[in-house]
Amino acid sequence: MMSPEERQNQYYGLIEQLLKCENGKEPEIIESNSELLDADLIKSMMQVATSFAHNGNEEGAKFLIHVAKELSKQLGFYPEVTNKE
Repeated sequence: MMSPEERQNQYYGLIEQLLKCENGKEPEIIESNSELLDADLIKSMMQVATSFAHNGNEEGAKFLIHVAKELSKQLGFYPEVTNKE
């Protein structure tokens, strides 16, 4: 069993891979780390995104928020927003 710290480090490792990978490779990386896909990963992504935003890394923040939203939808955490006109 992994300690919460080890798990957190794995989340950060995955986030780093996503930030550094070539455009379009994200789904592959996410798929190969499927054991890390949970609510805490999303929380970690949002924390990193917030920290990026505070430090002027708008691109990184936007990217992570986008990935976190997509993952949330995939995992069923994020209610699909339907436009009621």
